[in-house]
Amino acid sequence: MKSFLGKRAVASAFSLIGLVILVLFLSRLTGDPTDLYLPLNATLETREQFREVHGLNDPLIVQFGRYVSDLVRLDFGMSIRRGEPAIDAVLRGFEWTLWLALITMFLVTVLSIIVGSLAAFRVGGVFDRVATFFSLIGASAPDFWIAIVAIVIFSVNLGWVPTSGTGTIWHWILPISVLFIRPFGLIVQVVRGSMISTLNAAYIKTARAKGVRNKPIIFVHGLRNALLPVITVIGDQAAGMLNGAVIVETVFGFPGVGKLMIDSILQRDFAVVLAAIIVTAFAIFVMNILIDIAYAILDPRIRY
Repeated sequence: MKSFLGKRAVASAFSLIGLVILVLFLSRLTGDPTDLYLPLNATLETREQFREVHGLNDPLIVQFGRYVSDLVRLDFGMSIRRGEPAIDAVLRGFEWTLWLALITMFLVTVLSIIVGSLAAFRVGGVFDRVATFFSLIGASAPDFWIAIVAIVIFSVNLGWVPTSGTGTIWHWILPISVLFIRPFGLIVQVVRGSMISTLNAAYIKTARAKGVRNKPIIFVHGLRNALLPVITVIGDQAAGMLNGAVIVETVFGFPGVGKLMIDSILQRDFAVVLAAIIVTAFAIFVMNILIDIAYAILDPRIRY
């Protein structure tokens, strides 16, 4: 296991370096920050001084080397827009995103496993057909479209919930609901398919022949062996939620790291953009390691 974790850490480090290089070069294509932060009548000398202060006059390769050198010391640079360390702004936003993702994934995981398992128990039944229909719709619907429709119906027309903010529990309902729909639909389908295969196994038929009740068969004997492919999808969806929350946070004005990243790109606040990407990538790396560990716990045959 230690060897495996070490290999994953090295591979992730190279991926992170490549990501930093890509973002560093692409972010410069958004334009010159002096056009945003200085008045139109600013002199050439003032513009040059601004670029010099923020290290924008140096060649990109020099900027990259300096950034990596600072990164080794856990210095993510200063935010041009906010005048504070970039990592402070990112960690504040990431905390909101993390809570949003954790609450949503907890609800998705619990409900999708229950619904998918029950749907698989009687294939072709009423519950199975209804669950399959709605889960396929949820898995196919784009987040931004659902978010806009939800705002129009539940905020504008009905006035039940606010359109943006985080002040009360009512502000969280629409963002969580929109983030919930797609992963719920996907995971229900995976749980259903995996459980159908598991419930047709010989040991399940033996348990039924011995008179074991339906509830233990589904949630004790069958579910554990059916969870391996489900864990993979849950991990992918959880990682995707950290990235996919960008759309939902932007639409609902949710102060997470996704919205911060979009705002920083528009504001050409390069240090915040890079810090947000590094923190998010590190969180996804940790999540993937936890998924691999869960594999080994659930299935003793798996050894890294």
